[in-house]
Amino acid sequence: MIDVQPASGDDWTVIGWLWQAYRNDLSAIVDGLPRADGRYNHAWLDGWARSDDAAGYLVHEGDAPVAFAVVNRLTEGPHGIGAFWVVPARRRAGVGWDLALDVIRRHPGAWEIAFQQDNASAARFWRKVADEAFGTWTEEPRAVPGKPHVPPDTWLSGSN
Repeated sequence: MIDVQPASGDDWTVIGWLWQAYRNDLSAIVDGLPRADGRYNHAWLDGWARSDDAAGYLVHEGDAPVAFAVVNRLTEGPHGIGAFWVVPARRRAGVGWDLALDVIRRHPGAWEIAFQQDNASAARFWRKVADEAFGTWTEEPRAVPGKPHVPPDTWLSGSN
């Protein structure tokens, strides 16, 4: 079992650093490049950190942050996983599973969880999470706004 802590204050800076690794992991799948300063765009993250409509969560192992999640659309549902990442050294150790179920259970109601169609690991993971968290759920492809050159995202919808 892990200890999932809500993010506040300086925690968003930590999530911002982890965001760079998260976006690097996704770069090959979403055809993403860093900006001229070498960092990946984090405008969404900056917006979520200032919003009452989003919540961030961190998991630490000792002093080391090992995972984060951002839940968006808290007030104007359905809720969504805006971002989710586990350090490679802790993947397949149950950290992601526990984090996903924890944040979904903290926010009852309708949910939509999106992942990139070409990300086979994410597809397996999120479908298993949906089975556990929602029981009954639906799946549909949706085009990525403004990116006609990338495959559609896959969206899972369910309620807890």
